Amino acid sequence: MESRINIEAFNCIFYDISALMQPQVQVSEIANLVLRKAVEVLKAKGAVIRTLNPHTNQLDLAVAYGMSDRYLSKGPVSWDKVIRDLCKYDEVRIIDNIFDNPCIQYPRELWEEGVRMISDAPLILRDKVIGMLRIYFSEKKRLSVEELNFLLFTSRQGACAINEAGLIEKQRNEYERLARQTEKMAALGRMAAGIAHEINNPLAGILLYSSSLIKKVPEQGLLREGLEVIIRETKRCKTIIQELLEFSRVTEPKRSLSNINEIIERALSILTNEFRLRHIHVEKHLSDQMEQILLDEKQIQQVFINLLMNSVEAIEKEGVITIRSWVDRSKELVKVEIADSGAGIPEEHLPKIFEPFYSTKANGTGLGLSVSYRIIQNHTGNIQVSSRPGEGTCFIVDFPLPQNYPAKGTGDL
Repeated sequence: MESRINIEAFNCIFYDISALMQPQVQVSEIANLVLRKAVEVLKAKGAVIRTLNPHTNQLDLAVAYGMSDRYLSKGPVSWDKVIRDLCKYDEVRIIDNIFDNPCIQYPRELWEEGVRMISDAPLILRDKVIGMLRIYFSEKKRLSVEELNFLLFTSRQGACAINEAGLIEKQRNEYERLARQTEKMAALGRMAAGIAHEINNPLAGILLYSSSLIKKVPEQGLLREGLEVIIRETKRCKTIIQELLEFSRVTEPKRSLSNINEIIERALSILTNEFRLRHIHVEKHLSDQMEQILLDEKQIQQVFINLLMNSVEAIEKEGVITIRSWVDRSKELVKVEIADSGAGIPEEHLPKIFEPFYSTKANGTGLGLSVSYRIIQNHTGNIQVSSRPGEGTCFIVDFPLPQNYPAKGTGDL
């Protein structure tokens, strides 16, 4: 017997899904709503949404409604068996003999669940199947054209809603991560300032006495070698302390209208000897139509020196550093790209490189990129990094273009 759908219920599900699309809503809530409404409207036993796992090429369980844990715990479903026909025909598939269909991997368990018929609808996003909506019925019945259309529309609406909610959730998680990182950096900054001041004076005394003693010992011998080690390592400690102080010092940028190309040129000139000694070729592609923006020139110069030195150390000897600047009119940004042909950074390290005290270098302090990150943030800018081992690393820094500058003669910027 052919069943008929309640048109009012048909409209309600789309209204409910749209109403639930709020920034605080989890992906699972959207998916649960889709399943619950579909089961209610079709008078079904239960339903699941499975999404494609690109790493295993299997359909992983995303959310379920009305089915027991005993059945759901059976594991993922083969992508090829289930989705091949859905991709081909882009329509609802009815399975009314669960024991003789290759798309059913656990027929006996389904039968024991009381399932006698299944309908599958593809989850499609931008013409690509990303999963499936499977509805379980406790009896065989003929679905009407309206019900079949309802299933297709529900799966399409569900795919879009789940994708949108996923993007919102990803952005929220990233915001929370950045907030935690900012809070952690502030706490570390306060702690670092205290430690640095406590250690700085004893280090100065050690360096003073060891430098004085080395002048009074023979040119050769274990004593001189030991004092040289003390002096070298004490100087290294003082460098670390200085970086700690710079990291902990919250200095508001003293901004003025600046040409970022000129700051880049100054940073490059400071590192000329480094490039020459390591046989590194620098390629410059600086925009000849660069606009002036509000920057603290000394702080931004420090950022570029830090990024360039990271590139130098990644290359070690013989390679290319490319530095490019341009104005992105569509986003009202000035952008600078620094790319190198160095060793690259493993993917698992990328999320951590701006964290204080995190370093992959043997003698690194892990503060250079943290300080650069903070300076760029204080300029309401942004920094991104991409890298692949063996292929080099690319940093992109951007700053907003100025808006509504006061006219000349009306006061200082």
